[in-house]
Amino acid sequence: MQFAEFAARASEMEAEPADLATVALVRDLFRESGKELDTVARFVQGRVFPAWDSTTLDIGPRLLREALARAAERNVTADDVEERLAEEGEIGAVAAGYDFGGQRGLAAFSGGDGGGSLTVREVDETLRELAAATGAGSEDRKLNTLFGLFNRASPEEARFLARLVLGEMRIGVGEGTVRDAIAEAFLVDGTERPAEADDENVEERRDGAEEGEEPAVRAADEHLAAVERALQVSNDYGMVAVMAREVGIEGLRAVRLDVGRPVQAMLAQAGTVTDALDEWGEVAVERKFDGARVQVHAGGGAGGGTDDASVSVFSRNMDDVTDALPEIAEFVAERVDVPLILDGEVVAVDDDGSPLPFQEVLRRFRRKHDVDRMREEVRLELHAFDCLHADGEDLLDAPVTERHARLAETLPADAVSDLLISDDEEEIAAFETDSLDAGHEGIMLKNPDSTYSPGDRGKNWLKRKPDVETVDLAVTGAEWGEGRRANHLGTFLLSARTDEGGKGDGKGGEGDGTGYATIGKVATGITDEKLAELSELLEPEIASEDGQTVELNPAVVFEVGYEEIQRSPTYSSGYALRFPRFVAVREDKDAEDADSLERIERLAESQ
Repeated sequence: MQFAEFAARASEMEAEPADLATVALVRDLFRESGKELDTVARFVQGRVFPAWDSTTLDIGPRLLREALARAAERNVTADDVEERLAEEGEIGAVAAGYDFGGQRGLAAFSGGDGGGSLTVREVDETLRELAAATGAGSEDRKLNTLFGLFNRASPEEARFLARLVLGEMRIGVGEGTVRDAIAEAFLVDGTERPAEADDENVEERRDGAEEGEEPAVRAADEHLAAVERALQVSNDYGMVAVMAREVGIEGLRAVRLDVGRPVQAMLAQAGTVTDALDEWGEVAVERKFDGARVQVHAGGGAGGGTDDASVSVFSRNMDDVTDALPEIAEFVAERVDVPLILDGEVVAVDDDGSPLPFQEVLRRFRRKHDVDRMREEVRLELHAFDCLHADGEDLLDAPVTERHARLAETLPADAVSDLLISDDEEEIAAFETDSLDAGHEGIMLKNPDSTYSPGDRGKNWLKRKPDVETVDLAVTGAEWGEGRRANHLGTFLLSARTDEGGKGDGKGGEGDGTGYATIGKVATGITDEKLAELSELLEPEIASEDGQTVELNPAVVFEVGYEEIQRSPTYSSGYALRFPRFVAVREDKDAEDADSLERIERLAESQ
């Protein structure tokens, strides 16, 4: 395919405002791409390499401006190009504004014939050569090669060549458009409406077509699902397009994970424990680490062994960070003897093994120099929480519980994140408290039966969202802790102000008509150090003790976050806080300034 033809089609897509019509244009381009289909499927998204491949052209705007200036009319400088860019707003329009070709006598640098006629394959091969150019003199070689390409390009070709170099195609073609176009181009009979067209979702996709016209997209749900699945597993739009054309829907369904080829990470959305329990009944609970997401691929030797060279570590964005994190690759290589793909977090820890802030982890990522020194300065640990592939078996369709079990079979326990399966709020709250006490961010909530969907941010994984509301409550009781906390007060009893002495079971003020009604207990969100401070603050207010239970004079006010206020007979207020979390001591407030029961009632009603 001539690059001029690609540019003409891209121009049509850029000018088309309708989504369905854009899909149709991409569909038609794919059908006519011939041997260049894999390349074209990437080019329309502004990609030279597959989505999983972290290889870059390593060409910045400055170098591109210089190449454009050199290929343009004589006496054009990079500063002139920059001025035009300020006026036009995007590099494609700038490139299209020059009359290239005046320097063709020097086009030998490009390896071409100096006479135009760029092909899609030639552009692809040349850009890949640019990406491979490294070391001394590589910038000059890149500049000369780019000059040669632009010197042979028409204004329309230059528009999209410049955008492609910077990875900014700007034609309104995203991943969903390419997915739909692949399905429509190769999985649907081009002359007959598919039998599945009566499906409700297909009918919705036909909306917007003029009466009597063929629908812009006729692919059924099963077609789109097959393409989507293959894309999730391979992360290679070019390969999937070719497979759809060559082997059809059954071939796409047979695409499997490839150890060494990263896939997009499954993502979580904000949610609450209440949301999770209401939706699933039972919840898989994990620690939420303050680290960096990684995907680790271990190849496994033919004789059953794994060495460092067969282990690759990828970032959340699928960048290869193996060289920057050698101890993670070594750790896995020493312990794994079968092919494996795992999902997890890398956490920075101090000498005691306690987690350090996320910023410390960032000091190690993308590090190319002084890795050994930084390895000594910032110690890293792997916490694996999911298994996508083990010993030749893809596990994407297995439930969370099974994937975790396979992970536990493969790695030592200290490298595998704890997993709690529970339908008990108090047990989940205790797990969260332990996680916070250990210095982690909190907890993750997962549907125990859910599969792993690469790149999906669905409802099956929830990040426990920050408390949306706080209340200021008087502390009217507590319990002595156990174990290392035996000398500290904890599990604090909270009460709302009633402004009616004697009402409720909280102790009233000194004849001021203020009473207190209990509304819950809080222990979550308090570190050992904070407990020591709170105990010192509250011990002078102890009114009586009965075993581990302590009654306190209402003198200290806690700011407490919560997920929900619900009616409950457990406490004298008639309400209870679901998942209360300690936020701070309100040193600026006396107990008489605590939130009233009336406010609690209003908050409950407004939910």
